[in-house]
Amino acid sequence: MTLLVSELQNQNPLDPTNTTDFVNQLTSYASYQQQTTLNTNLNSLATSFNSLLTLNATNYIGHTVEAKGDTATLSNGTATFGYSLTAAASDVTLTVKDSSGNTVWTGSGTTTSGKNSFTWDGTNSAGTQLTDGGQYTLSVAATDASGNSVYDYTTVSGKVTGVDSSSGTTDLTIGSSSVKASDVIAVTS
Repeated sequence: MTLLVSELQNQNPLDPTNTTDFVNQLTSYASYQQQTTLNTNLNSLATSFNSLLTLNATNYIGHTVEAKGDTATLSNGTATFGYSLTAAASDVTLTVKDSSGNTVWTGSGTTTSGKNSFTWDGTNSAGTQLTDGGQYTLSVAATDASGNSVYDYTTVSGKVTGVDSSSGTTDLTIGSSSVKASDVIAVTS
């Protein structure tokens, strides 16, 4: 606005600003102010929305969720996973790896189309029971009779013990692992 007043005060009366240019400048100044206000309001709305999502996610605490993901915490000697197949498989190989990427267990899985569950007993391939608290990742290789992959996705299940939105997205804590609230596909009490 100060710029506009200065322009009017310092305008050469013998060479006035074109009326069209003057109106365009006024419109630009008004539009800029409206865009600035709109941006401020949208930022405020986004902050409020994220707070609402976090508050809503606290309802998961104490409930068991199933979410898309492949990493679970070994708790009470077991880790519960699930996996989905787009069609019946002729061969399903399940591989459990520790947090360093080392394979600790490999075996066969259910070949049924749709959702399948797998509870790993926490023993490695040598039969040694591993310590609770470790994070383990399940990978699934599933093929049909023609050798085509029928693997869809992997899930983890567990009781939600906390909510964290410090990263800008809402994460649910399950043991020492976390999953995005947007990846939850089932909730039980």
